[in-house]
Amino acid sequence: MPGLQPRQPVRALLALLAAVCAALTVGGAQAHPHVWVTMVTELVYGPDGTLTAVRHAWTFDDMFSAFATQGIEAKTKGVFTRAELAPLAQVNVDSLKEYNYFTRAKLDGKLHKGAFVDPVDYWLDYDPKATMLTLNFTLPVKTPLQAKRLTLEVYDPEFFVDFAFAEQAAVKLTGAPAGCTVATEKPNDGSFPSTLRLDKSFQTSEANAGMGMQFANRIFVTCP
Repeated sequence: MPGLQPRQPVRALLALLAAVCAALTVGGAQAHPHVWVTMVTELVYGPDGTLTAVRHAWTFDDMFSAFATQGIEAKTKGVFTRAELAPLAQVNVDSLKEYNYFTRAKLDGKLHKGAFVDPVDYWLDYDPKATMLTLNFTLPVKTPLQAKRLTLEVYDPEFFVDFAFAEQAAVKLTGAPAGCTVATEKPNDGSFPSTLRLDKSFQTSEANAGMGMQFANRIFVTCP
C-alpha cells in the first residue's frame, strides 16, 4: 500500500488484514473489531455427477472494507474497479491458502483432507452504495468427489472472522445429479461477543484457538 507500512508482524489470517494493519499504529493495537463475512456458495458438478469446484462470494462488513481500501488509488473517488483491486485480491488469495480457504469437505461423514487446489479465478468487487468489498473465488476439487452425503464446512478455526450465510440464495447446486438436495446449518453464535481481544502482535487470544469449529457454517448435499 503506497505510503503505509506495517510496524509489526500481522497475523496472516486474511490478506485483507494487511491493509487494515497498515493503517493502524502500535499504540492502537490493543483491540480490533471482529470481521464479519456474508457468504454465497455455489457447488459445481460435472457431467458424471461428481463435485468439481466450489465457488465462494464473501462480502466483508463495511467497516472492514473501509480499512481495506485505504490507500488504494481509484480513478473515481469512492469507486474501486476490479483492476484497481486486483493486487489486493492476489494477496488475499495467497494468504488464504495457508488456511485451506477456510473450507473443509467431508464425504459420508469423513473429513477429506486436501480436497481443493488453488483458485483458478478470483477477484474483488466493490459496492459503492453499500461500501462493501466482495471476494469472489473458485476452488477446483483436486480429485472429483462423489458421495451420497457431502458436507462442506466454512469457518475460521480461531474465530477471528465470523462467517454467515446470506439471507437469500445462500447456496446453489449447478449441474448436480437429479434428486440431490441441499440444506444448511447455521451456528448458534448469538452469545459470542462482537469483538475479540487481541494481544499486542495482533494475535487472537489463545483462548480462542480452535474454537471456530463451534461456529462452523455447514452445507449438506444428499444424493441418491
